[in-house]
Amino acid sequence: MTKPLRIGIVAGEISGDILGAGFIKAIRQQYPDAEFVGIAGPRMQAEGGETLFDMEELAVMGIVEVLGRLPRLFKVKAELVKYFTDNPPDVFVGIDAPDFNLRLELDLKQRGIKTVHYVSPSVWAWRQKRIFKIEAATNLVLAFLPFEKAFYDKFSVPCEFVGHTMADAIPLQTDQQAARDLLNLDSSKRWLAVLPGSRGSEMGMLAAPFIETCKLLQQKYPDLGFVVALVNQKRREQFEQAWRETAPDLDFVLVDDTARNVMTAADAVLLASGTVALECMLVKRPMVVGYKVKPMTAWLAKRMLKTKYVSLANILADRELVPELLQDDCVPEKLFAEVDRFLSSDNSELMAEFSRLHQLIKCDADKQAAAAVLNLIDR
Repeated sequence: MTKPLRIGIVAGEISGDILGAGFIKAIRQQYPDAEFVGIAGPRMQAEGGETLFDMEELAVMGIVEVLGRLPRLFKVKAELVKYFTDNPPDVFVGIDAPDFNLRLELDLKQRGIKTVHYVSPSVWAWRQKRIFKIEAATNLVLAFLPFEKAFYDKFSVPCEFVGHTMADAIPLQTDQQAARDLLNLDSSKRWLAVLPGSRGSEMGMLAAPFIETCKLLQQKYPDLGFVVALVNQKRREQFEQAWRETAPDLDFVLVDDTARNVMTAADAVLLASGTVALECMLVKRPMVVGYKVKPMTAWLAKRMLKTKYVSLANILADRELVPELLQDDCVPEKLFAEVDRFLSSDNSELMAEFSRLHQLIKCDADKQAAAAVLNLIDR
């Protein structure tokens, strides 16, 4: 009897757990008895993944926090290397968490185990020399976006474009009315979705200019409603404080819900730069991207960034589809002018381009990732 397919797999956070669960499901469609072992979150475990450590072990953010956890992280890595050396899998798949997974992949590859890194680090945007470390650690990189593969191809580093799971999850046409009903928003009004970031630092820099922008917009559009997506209680408290200090007379609907529902319910969106801008493109809503960081961070970023744009819609299109107002440009008057432009236009050309880009990255990523890994090991 042939031994079942055995895949080592490590995910380090919720987004990786979602990707891992989809990947396991897609492999199991062809190899129902396949085994998956490593570090798995609850979704991966529900699909039959076996976990040797709690996924929370790897979910550490911030330099100080990481330093405090380093001894434990080194111990987890060492134990995984020993486990996979003693029980070699057919292939190892590290999902995101590059600081941990690339080091683990390097050790495993040096021991003759084929390794795959799923979700390319942003080497195309900054610290481009990391590509040589990635090459040393992996036999294959699975990339969400076509320009990522093009970057790897320039350096002859094996990479497959598999499409973006978010593009698979979001329909090509989204139901604005259903989202408004879900959030109890007045359907007779127009709505601006306001998303000043999911991190405390982002909210601290962006809440006030975004609220001031809404003040200016209400003067021109008295019937315009403002709905704010807040990721947790801390962000809610931060926003409420900025609201009291900046424009206590302005009405906001605060929603403890996903950004996706809030954007789907809206006519236009004012948001912080990040993955949410890609999500906004996929739900087909015109957006204005604003972002501010501390001056020293901005100075460093300007020297390190290798891309013309920061939002993925613009990077994908290789032109400015949506306005990006960064640092000194991220001020109420300029933000107002750009949102006003979208509110007074039909935006049909922009929506057509968003749809084209959506179809470009909608490739059934789970299935493509599974096929690329199986092809690597000749299965």
